[in-house]
Amino acid sequence: MEAAVKGWHFSGLYCQSYSEKPRVSWRESCSFQGLSRGFWRKTLPLEVNSSEPNSSSIPSLRGGYVLRRKGIQVLSPHISSPSVPVEFLDAWEDEYDGVVINPENLPSSANAFASALRASMSNWELKGKRGIWLKILLEQADLVPIAIQEGFNFHHAEPGYVMLTYWLPNEPCLLPASPSHQIGIGGFVMNHKREVLVVKEKCPCSCSGVWKLPTGYINKSEEIFSGAVREVKEETGIDTIFLEMVAFRHAHLVAFEQSDLLFVCMLKPLTFEITVDEKEIQAAKWMPLDEFVSQPFYKEDHMSRKVIDICISKYDNRYNGFIAHQMTSKLDRKLSYLYYNEPEKI
Repeated sequence: MEAAVKGWHFSGLYCQSYSEKPRVSWRESCSFQGLSRGFWRKTLPLEVNSSEPNSSSIPSLRGGYVLRRKGIQVLSPHISSPSVPVEFLDAWEDEYDGVVINPENLPSSANAFASALRASMSNWELKGKRGIWLKILLEQADLVPIAIQEGFNFHHAEPGYVMLTYWLPNEPCLLPASPSHQIGIGGFVMNHKREVLVVKEKCPCSCSGVWKLPTGYINKSEEIFSGAVREVKEETGIDTIFLEMVAFRHAHLVAFEQSDLLFVCMLKPLTFEITVDEKEIQAAKWMPLDEFVSQPFYKEDHMSRKVIDICISKYDNRYNGFIAHQMTSKLDRKLSYLYYNEPEKI
């Protein structure tokens, strides 16, 4: 589905994974020897104030306990962890000498999670590990404050989970930043009458009232060319096939202060009868090319006009864009698309 605000001329068109080595369970491969020299060495006498109603205590990684009062966690430096057996968190190493904690096997209680996290972090520090990745699922959300109080930082979030990280070495963090880009597409479709498929947006943005190319976001794990074909179909009912990627624009500090990539795709129409999706756009039609480019908007917006000029040149075989070639890379052993222009054979 298309975002609420879109346009060619401004960044509001809108609306890393880590590789895994074979998983090695720390609970199987690690011992508790040397944990007293670990990350948090502070030990204090156990002092639990029994006068606190509806309260319980959770071990803190920085020494002391976190008091829980009616669902609110309060860090108390006056309480230390009792001498009870602690297990390591289930985790595996990544290829960058870091650790990925298994989100499916976190302790069910906050008390057990804090104790296991403390023991695991101490052990990982002793073993010279670097970045720690902690994925907490929605149903485990009560564990997030505990991790945050112990120095973990938010990395990114998706529906159903939040990812937190911790950098163990006493040096600048080298973990990759969170996802920073949104990807949008625009589809240029022209029929044999040299009429361009255009839409008029419902949104009260700067392109309101302008006849423009269909645009939108690609979906998660969707190919760029597939997203262009889908958006044109959703907005206008026109079936198309992908020909070439003819241009792209890179902008920064757009929606949610993210960067933005907009890929312009040349599409060939297979059908011609328009069916407007009124939930997404106000209107759609086939517009004569001269009438389309003579709109005041395109006389004032040099980038949008340049995009149209490139598309016209491609239609007239005076410009070559990028074709999608499917191939496998040895780096990740995955089948994906490389966009490039075939060199002319001499």
